[in-house]
Amino acid sequence: MREKIVAGNWKMNKNFPEGIDLIKEIIVKGASVNNVKIIVSPPYLFQHEAFNLLKNTTIGLAAQNCSEQENGAYTGEVSAQMLKSAGTQYVILGHSERRTYYQETDQLISLKIQQALKYDLKPIVCCGELLEEREKNEHFNVIKKQLHGMFQGLTTTQICKLIVAYEPVWAIGTGKTASPEQAQEIHQYIREIISNLYGNEVSGNIPILYGGSCKPSNAKELFEKPDIDGGLIGGASLVADDFIAIAKSF
Repeated sequence: MREKIVAGNWKMNKNFPEGIDLIKEIIVKGASVNNVKIIVSPPYLFQHEAFNLLKNTTIGLAAQNCSEQENGAYTGEVSAQMLKSAGTQYVILGHSERRTYYQETDQLISLKIQQALKYDLKPIVCCGELLEEREKNEHFNVIKKQLHGMFQGLTTTQICKLIVAYEPVWAIGTGKTASPEQAQEIHQYIREIISNLYGNEVSGNIPILYGGSCKPSNAKELFEKPDIDGGLIGGASLVADDFIAIAKSF
């Protein structure tokens, strides 16, 4: 049975006091959630304080990115080793905003995955197509190319430590959501790609999350699909009631 996961990606939101208050509220309200792994992903600044708040709970802590470099003269970067030492457990890699605004490539993301795994961080690896790519019926090829590029050089043992997130770029922050049928179709396709590369057993055990304007009103319908194992939540993760309502949608 694959783990059910709801991960909240705060992006660049909340000042320090607001962020700490939100984590405290999620801890209280999330206590009533059973059989779902809740993960919060605040900005770097919050990581160690968040760890201190979360360490006696079942809630996981993720960072939103890490460097492909281990250490050195890379001003402004944060390494996987630093995150691990601050108590971080997961890291989101390959998010469409990193690809779009910072020109991150599949090959760069692959290096980041390897750094994360080296320091025992669990990567949440993102893939997804643009609106024009879907309209041209290129979405399957886009997903395949992204996954092959990001997984390059990874062993079966390493792949088993990943969580994959499908995020149709046209549905992020737009209020649009892929229909449950559209989302299921891609999630099933992602599982087929992993199966072709690493075998059915590996593919069957990797959680695949949906990200793209997932909210309390549509989460249940999405999560009922057989290959959708939870959500990578953006805006709704900034409101504790909404975030926990999504976690309860299973």
